[in-house]
Amino acid sequence: MRSRRAFTLIELLVVIAIIAVLIALLLPAVQSAREAARRAQCVNNLKQLGLAVHNYASQVGSFPASLVPNSTVLDAGSWLDYASWAAALLPHLEQGPLYNSLNFNVFLDHRANTTAAYTQVATLLCPSESITQRPGSPFGTLNYASNFGGPAPIRQWTGILVPAPYPNDPFSTWVNGNNAYFGFASVTDGTSNTAMFSEKLIGLLSDADVTRNSRDAIRSEFTASVDLPPSVIDSGNMQLALKFVQACNQIPGTQIDTIGASNGNGWCWLFSWPEFSTSESYNHFMTPNTLSCTYPSDPWPGWGGVYAAVSASSNHPGGVNVGMGDGSVRFIKNSVNLQTWWALGSRNLGEVISSDAF
Repeated sequence: MRSRRAFTLIELLVVIAIIAVLIALLLPAVQSAREAARRAQCVNNLKQLGLAVHNYASQVGSFPASLVPNSTVLDAGSWLDYASWAAALLPHLEQGPLYNSLNFNVFLDHRANTTAAYTQVATLLCPSESITQRPGSPFGTLNYASNFGGPAPIRQWTGILVPAPYPNDPFSTWVNGNNAYFGFASVTDGTSNTAMFSEKLIGLLSDADVTRNSRDAIRSEFTASVDLPPSVIDSGNMQLALKFVQACNQIPGTQIDTIGASNGNGWCWLFSWPEFSTSESYNHFMTPNTLSCTYPSDPWPGWGGVYAAVSASSNHPGGVNVGMGDGSVRFIKNSVNLQTWWALGSRNLGEVISSDAF
């Protein structure tokens, strides 16, 4: 009789090793393909936002404000009652019924507006975001932030989407004559050379303390050693801006973030306040995927503010997607030159940017 020959232990181990090698070779390719798909969806979201802004501007004659006071009730004392740019764009994002559900005769966080405030708009989320919990739960969050300009020591509110002035607000330190509303003619640096939106990772629901060397550090805000008092704002002080960047980069790895900082990013897409800029905005102070930093005299630490550095951030390897003023989307590397990044943040400061600089 003929006996069957079985696999030896060595042969079995060789087959297992070959399979393991094949899996190790295939996994990066699969992950790369998935990230490419997520990045493409992210680019599409930013293009939709850019198109919505252009549609808004063609109807109204100006860009939307990043935040506009709900003046019918603001005098009653709700300093959070500023409607965001996302609310203004709802009709242009095929969200007309959601916009119509808003009642602007009451506070935006009133129970009459919970249908809209608690709704998560898919276009406002990047598919590469790894956190699913809402930092301002139950309010809907967002991964895309409007650019409100470059470093405030040079000149504040130089972005395309900036707050509308409201002089009756006792905290209106952000009113400097450079606020909304304006149209394409005011973007003298060119819409293709000025950022309008970027990605920004959302904050942590727990508002837990985060250290500088933590992987979640870019989701929070830290206090730099350099102060930015109101007396130096709009002073054209580039050296002070550079000094602040250096101080932010030199924060020790063991330093803990500012109290109340880790849940500010993307806190709510519907409403905020100009002093709470981490909620729905960012600026061109620190380069992408670096720390967000505030200053020692900040009256509202943890929420960005008028003068702080509120950085763009993403989970895409190597940089962030940025929606430009002309509606195009560019991938900006983390290694972008600081001066170029500053120039991309301003609409009217006359910087010259080479076409291959970013």
